[in-house]
Order: sequence, then structure tokens, then C-alpha cells
Amino acid sequence: MAELDDLAAMIADKALARLRAESGGAWGKNGAQPVRPEAQPAWPAPQVEAPRGPPPRDEIPKECNRDGCEPCEDRSTCGAREMFKVGTARLTPLAIRTSRDIAGYIDHTMLKPDATRDDIIKVCDEARKWGFATVCLNSSNIALAKRLLDGSSVKPIAVVGFPLGAGTTTAKVFETREAVRNGAAEIDMVINIGALKSHDYRLVQCDIRSVVDAARPRPVKVILETGGLTRDEKVIGCALAKAAGAAFVKTSTGFGQGGATAEDIALMRSVVGDDVGVKASGGVRTTQDAQKMIEAGANRIGASASIAIVTGAGGTAAPGASGGGKY
Repeated sequence: MAELDDLAAMIADKALARLRAESGGAWGKNGAQPVRPEAQPAWPAPQVEAPRGPPPRDEIPKECNRDGCEPCEDRSTCGAREMFKVGTARLTPLAIRTSRDIAGYIDHTMLKPDATRDDIIKVCDEARKWGFATVCLNSSNIALAKRLLDGSSVKPIAVVGFPLGAGTTTAKVFETREAVRNGAAEIDMVINIGALKSHDYRLVQCDIRSVVDAARPRPVKVILETGGLTRDEKVIGCALAKAAGAAFVKTSTGFGQGGATAEDIALMRSVVGDDVGVKASGGVRTTQDAQKMIEAGANRIGASASIAIVTGAGGTAAPGASGGGKY
């Protein structure tokens, strides 16, 4: 256990040290947010990926140890590779020419505790009509959504440990297995926020890894609840999620304080690199909100205002609108 504690702490320390070096020492001194060096156009141009040949021998991912991962130098994380296998990866930004093109980024969300059967039918019908990536639901609604979405490209995904993340790892694992059994194609889990703030990095990493193992081969997104974290805690949370094999890191539940901000998305992307996804969720209500998140590095958007986003009906966001609020 002491060795795992040391490993988790080392991962967190290395992530912080790298970001401080890249920002010229700005981190931890004056609180300034490092700016992403690469500027992207408002609507990224279509990207055509050249056909790939066989990877060099030293780039072929090694087989994972199902009893638990050791420190690994592979360029792609376990979670990212599993995403490609099941066809649900959104790791390369989709070409965006109009607001309608944002649909492929969106997890159409219905997480209200009082959501009815008719509500679930409605969001599934909307997802099929508009071509959203997934429908994100509480796990009790997954079996129904699976039946409603059969035959379409839209996948049902379930939240786990939602919205507090304070349950036991055993409970999260059980909930994950139940959701997968009912048809969940992806899992969005809430990190153990209290453990992260207590610097119990072993617990945080083992909690995530256990859910990743239970969901395999389905990809797992780790919700950090960034509105309640310090900058260092966001960095450490992202680093531990990546080390534990998560396929995505995600900003918020939409039920806590704050929500997605472009600054947090840029920070999370700088930590996890290009082989792990970043999902912006919480308060993303308009085309402009979604555009800002994608420009900052998000390749998935969690929203209940999905139709307004793809039709432009939400108009221009008020200052700060994307930084807080509920799903």
C-alpha cells in the first residue's frame, strides 16, 4: 500500500512540475492561468487523416495486466485504446462548419431525479433525430434507453456514484456492472472528491481503476467537479484519472458548484494530452458555449440544452453563462 501511495503522489507531483515548467513558473506564484500556446480558429477546418500503416514495433501497445496496471510508457492509455475498439472514441475533433456539426460532440443529458418514462423516450427520440453522440442517463433508465436506441448510432451511457462521488468503491463497481449489464456503452463516474482533497491519492486512483476494470471494455469518464477544486487539485485529479486508465476526464456533474469553463478545459487538456478525452459539462447551453469549449480542447459536450446548441436557438451566452449552472 505504501508503494501505491508513493506512486500516486509521484504522478501528481510530476504533473504539477511539468505544468509549472511549461508556464514559466507562473503556477503557484501569482495564480495566473497558463495560456494554451496553440490558437485555434473559431470553427476548426475539416481534418482528413491519412491512412495509417502498421505501427512501429516499439509503438505497439503491450497487453494489459488485468490484475492491475503497472507504470506504463504507452502513448495511448488503456481507456483510449478500448474506446477505439468499441467505436465510441471522439479523440480527434470532428470538423465543424455549422452549429449542426456540434451534434456529434454532444452527450444529450437527462439526469433529473424525477425524470419520467416519457422524459426518457423524449430525449432518446431527440438524440436519434439530431444525431447526438450519446444519451447520458441515471442507471435505472439505461435498459429502456438501450431498447429505444437499438438500430441507431446513438449510445446510452450511465452515471455512477452520481452526483456526490462519496460512495464506496464496492458500490461504484456494483453500479457499473449493473449499468453495463443493462446496456450502458460508456460510464461517467464521479471521483471521490473528499479523498482527493485529503491527498489520499491511492484511494482516488484505486477507486477509478476499479470502475475502469468493471466497465471494460466500455470507456469511463471521470467527473472531477472542477468548480469545487483548486488548480492543483484539478491537475492531480486529471493525472490520477489518466494513470488509472480512464478514457475521459470531465468537468462537472451539473449539480455542484460552478460548471465548465474554457480555462478548466484548456488546463485539463494540457494535463491529459491527446490520448485521453476531455468532456465539458455543466452550464453549456448555447452554440457559443459549446464552441468555446471545443476551441479550448473539449471533444465531448454534456448538455441538456442540446437542441438549442445545434440549432442556435439559445442565442449568445451572457458573460460567464458557461461557467456555472445545472444540466
